[in-house]
Amino acid sequence: MSSNKPMKVGYTTPKTMAPWERAFGFPMLARFSDEFDSMFGRVGLDRPMFEPMPSMWNPEMEIITKAHELMVKVDMPGMEKDEVTVEIADDHLVLRGERKQEKEEKKDGFFKTERTYGSFFRMVPLPEGVKSEGAKAIMHDGVLEITVPMVKVEEKRRTLAITEPAPVKATKAA
Repeated sequence: MSSNKPMKVGYTTPKTMAPWERAFGFPMLARFSDEFDSMFGRVGLDRPMFEPMPSMWNPEMEIITKAHELMVKVDMPGMEKDEVTVEIADDHLVLRGERKQEKEEKKDGFFKTERTYGSFFRMVPLPEGVKSEGAKAIMHDGVLEITVPMVKVEEKRRTLAITEPAPVKATKAA
């Protein structure tokens, strides 16, 4: 279950997902969305089925599992730590916040203003063995980095012997 390779959250194949991500990731929903969009694209309706709403913003996220730690890195350029809430609730890491950015540019003869607004909500299922009381969150250079200590959980697995049923004796009818 432990891997030092970063993994982008989103549509991934089950083979590249950790066991806990296969259970709670939603690759089937993403595949359904892709198939649905493809089907309607063939008949001239090119609008995606699950098109993001203009007021929603989904920050990019990496989840890295190491031997004794789960690390979540979230890209949040231009945001401050006071604009983000991080919680651990019911074996999930919950991130929420709202981005409000205004950019003004004044030059010779023109004035330009750009505004970007958007709220986000991300929920990450936590694997077995996390110690939520030791979790830490640090925001630096537009990247939120959350670390949660983990203990190795032994898999309880055993192999069952496969047997054949005992032969049934034929009974004579009277």
